[in-house]
Amino acid sequence: MMAKAIQAVLQALSYGGVEVASARRIAELKKLDPTRIFLKKLDMEVYNREYKVPVRLYFPEEKKDEEANETLSVLLFFHGGGWTTESVETYDRVCSRMAQSTGQLVLSVGYRLAPEHRFPTGFEDCYAAAGALFWGKILPGILPENITVMGDSAGGNLAAAVCMRARDTGDFTVSRQILIYPALANCYTDASPYESVRTNGSGYLLTSVKMEDYLKLYERSSADRQDPYFSPLCARDYSRLPDSLILTAEFDPLRDEGEEYGRRMRKAGGRVRIERIAGALHGYFALGIKHLYVQESFRHINRFLHVERAIQEKGKEQEM
Repeated sequence: MMAKAIQAVLQALSYGGVEVASARRIAELKKLDPTRIFLKKLDMEVYNREYKVPVRLYFPEEKKDEEANETLSVLLFFHGGGWTTESVETYDRVCSRMAQSTGQLVLSVGYRLAPEHRFPTGFEDCYAAAGALFWGKILPGILPENITVMGDSAGGNLAAAVCMRARDTGDFTVSRQILIYPALANCYTDASPYESVRTNGSGYLLTSVKMEDYLKLYERSSADRQDPYFSPLCARDYSRLPDSLILTAEFDPLRDEGEEYGRRMRKAGGRVRIERIAGALHGYFALGIKHLYVQESFRHINRFLHVERAIQEKGKEQEM
């Protein structure tokens, strides 16, 4: 249960729909964050046809000598923001903390935003960045099996869609994905089949009204909502998708769809961990690293990364 005083504040903040310009101005304030970590990082670009997609590479802290020979791994990260706000810059602290907390490289992708660039533009930017990474064009020394595709919220949608398209086309093989409170459905009205849309759709910052607004800003037409790369829960086949970790938040309208996606992959034979963060709201992953919800999330993430790597290495030994 949530304290009544906190509920009252959340209710006051959870009103209206999405006003893109205002939401972007609020997101830009994160650039002024005095607690941003300044780890080593490198800005680069990859091509999606003629467009240069900006990407930023974050380096983990230097490891001890006895750990220096450990195989380098990468988290390919797509930021959230309802497909309309946020950027590599505004997620700078999140990705720096991620590199620090996991000991892995983090590659953050600056995909184009709606409504100026509607579906599938942002998705195709993400897919182009993924292809460049998996094909060795960004980091030639990184093995594909040491890459994990990851995203939060709308970024979780993009991560799931990238993995699904890679499975469908065979362009490259994704071994692992991490989806943090992902947006995977195509309806946030009373017609939604997910109970969390009704129980958490108002009064918890992200509302069902705002989610409907985000979908309308992202889509070219209502027909896009049936495309599995727009809404992964519209897919017919959930087999041969990557080993997955899905983190959901208790007081989030997106909670049930994320967990349902995990169950469908599991039913199709996939290895899936589903972890619900008790007491958390949508967007908690952007909180400071000392926040309990964030610490709990990184415990799940690191356990998942280490376990899946051990399974992968054991499989290689058996093949020899």
